[in-house]
Amino acid sequence: MHTPAQCRIFKGQTLTRADMTWAFPQPEPNPYELEWEHLVEAIRKDKPYNEAKRGAEAALVVAMGRKAVHTGQAVTFEEMLNDQHEFAPDVDKFTKDSPAPVQPGPEGLYPVPQPGRLEDQEYAN
Repeated sequence: MHTPAQCRIFKGQTLTRADMTWAFPQPEPNPYELEWEHLVEAIRKDKPYNEAKRGAEAALVVAMGRKAVHTGQAVTFEEMLNDQHEFAPDVDKFTKDSPAPVQPGPEGLYPVPQPGRLEDQEYAN
């Protein structure tokens, strides 16, 4: 289970109490319980409750991170929303018999991202 998350910030890569610079106050509330409490409260008080925007923005941030890591470039919300790159071209045409979208090269190795070299695509063709 991922809760409580016990969020902390450290000076570097050493995860010791001596190197901790910040920690969320404990006991940390369980986010799954909070989500239910908020939903039930909205129902009881007849208030709108919609997490679609938060979910869509979370998915967008994941795509931004993938593009940033694979291309070596910073990516903004606006750039990602208007980006024409397809992470999985023709995914809407996949069937259970379709080949994987990324295939190994002649030596049996799969392509790897090349940040800073390939800025408009993830992998070398």
